[in-house]
Amino acid sequence: MEKFSQFRDRGSGISPFIPTTTPSSPLTSLLHITLFLFRLPILLSYLVLYFTLLHHLPLPLVLRKLLLWALISIPGIWWVDLQIDGVKRGSLSQQPASRVPHPRSVLAANFTSPIDALYLAAVFDPIFTISYPHSRKVRRVGLLRAILHALAPGQLILSPSPPNPTDLTDIRALVKRYPNRVIAVFPECATTNGKGILPLSPSLLTTPVDVPVFPVSMRYTPPDITTPVPGTVAGLGFLWKLLSRPTHCIRVRIAEGVVNSSAATTNGVSASHEATTGEGDDTTPEERKVLDRVAEALARLGRAKRVGLTVRDKAAFVEAWRKKGRR
Repeated sequence: MEKFSQFRDRGSGISPFIPTTTPSSPLTSLLHITLFLFRLPILLSYLVLYFTLLHHLPLPLVLRKLLLWALISIPGIWWVDLQIDGVKRGSLSQQPASRVPHPRSVLAANFTSPIDALYLAAVFDPIFTISYPHSRKVRRVGLLRAILHALAPGQLILSPSPPNPTDLTDIRALVKRYPNRVIAVFPECATTNGKGILPLSPSLLTTPVDVPVFPVSMRYTPPDITTPVPGTVAGLGFLWKLLSRPTHCIRVRIAEGVVNSSAATTNGVSASHEATTGEGDDTTPEERKVLDRVAEALARLGRAKRVGLTVRDKAAFVEAWRKKGRR
């Protein structure tokens, strides 16, 4: 892996784009193959049924969440370790609803796996968005698109403005349009292996001052179901790792809400209110502090490091990784 040393963060030495592998012995190979062949048709059948029929029915929210939990259980995700930052274990039920993402709040999650969106949908039923590295605008997407985005090469968009700008909106507009829903944002814009937090998109800076932004960290055990390298091959590898392991665990940590104080200093209007920004160059010092608070919380909760590598670096890494695979 020394060949990819240029894609290590200079400060921490972390490489957030290298796929994570979990060693296995020949003795367990038969078990893995059996589990994969047993679960694959069940998972594919359930996915088709849910997203072609059940997802579009006017079902009660509780039933819709139960259907999603059934989907999550198929690959053996049996345990979710949920903890709120600063809250003692066993006292979670005693905490006010304002301590977790709630209607008219924003959820800023780290971005590592297709399971991220599936879990968030099963718990918070949010409005999903796609963020871009140089834009304050976001694209609203459905659950299926949010899941597939973790595997799509399209996450490596580097142009100053994302395509089809007429389809874009911002968090302020979504909060106003959906006051009874949580807005989910993946501000890193591209997936990592969970070891580093990429510089955040300025899309969070359009959050109104009275709307809290909750950093949410998700980590997986085994950690190899992260998808830092997008594409079809990565998708097949993800399915193998997801379905061939007996069980998986999700470790979820939620930080206290962060207030977008920069919106207050500009009367609710960003200092750079156009659709695009430079690579953070057009953000004010106060805006950078807001993004730093969210990024620091994500890094602390996920036991990761903030890195200086960007989506541009990831695009270069993916190209080098694919060239390596073709040899």
